[in-house]
Amino acid sequence: MINCQNITKSYQTGETSLTVLKDISFEIKKGEFVAIIGPSGSGKSTLMHILGALDKPTAGKYFLNDKDISELSDDDLAEIRSQEIGFVFQSFNLLPRASVLRNVELPLIYDTKTLRSERLTKAENALSAVGLEKERWHHLSNQLSGGQMQRVAIARALINEPNLILADEPTGNLDSKTGDIVLETFKKLNSGKGHTIVLITHEKYVAEHADRIIEIRDGEIISDRSENHDGLKDK
Repeated sequence: MINCQNITKSYQTGETSLTVLKDISFEIKKGEFVAIIGPSGSGKSTLMHILGALDKPTAGKYFLNDKDISELSDDDLAEIRSQEIGFVFQSFNLLPRASVLRNVELPLIYDTKTLRSERLTKAENALSAVGLEKERWHHLSNQLSGGQMQRVAIARALINEPNLILADEPTGNLDSKTGDIVLETFKKLNSGKGHTIVLITHEKYVAEHADRIIEIRDGEIISDRSENHDGLKDK
């Protein structure tokens, strides 16, 4: 699904050039649950922006489902983001005075081809998939707990049935117990629904919920390892 070939990303400030990603290469297959871990300033967020078609590499190639993302127009990138990728962020980005159902159906609001009844059905299916209690669906989002809000955000990311879910520090605003519930939600979506999930984090404990961990530091991949019954082993 994902094929990164010698990805480099640099930013120019005046006469100074800062290289954030340095010749990064890796592949992610459909149906994998991968965590990308690294400290602040390691380049992991920049990498997520490239994987999410929010930015383009300075050099190298990024293929998503065999499409060369670096060659696409802004309109084509926008279509890929809306149809093929679901985003989940640390801040839930919900409308506080809108209901749970309304928040989840938002990505489809401007799709004139989708009927209101169809939007509601998709929103209800997405909320069921993340395990949010039905009695919460008509509450305002600001009446929910942090874990419930994050599950609403995940449901919103699912409504277009994307092939890929990108989660950027999804447990960063949650206590450990609530964070575990959210991480279990991702695991169920991966194992039960087959979603490909890439989770960005700086916490080892969070990363270990994934089946594979790519560790990045100073813009370079320093390890790529898979989890099995004997622990973590280098690939």
